[in-house]
Amino acid sequence: MAKKFVVTLKKSTIGCSQEQKDAVRCLGLKKIRSSAEVNDTPANRGQIMKVQHLVDVVVKG
Repeated sequence: MAKKFVVTLKKSTIGCSQEQKDAVRCLGLKKIRSSAEVNDTPANRGQIMKVQHLVDVVVKG
């Protein structure tokens, strides 16, 4: 069973670069306090690192 992350958007993307907004959208987050469960892949880890100041991450499994 693969490890997963539960990612929650905690801050707004207003004032962020387009690259950071795209990373938030690709993680499946739309509104503040929305959560998404993503697989632990190098691509997802990179996106989380780009927006680590905007999200909370919990390791699941």
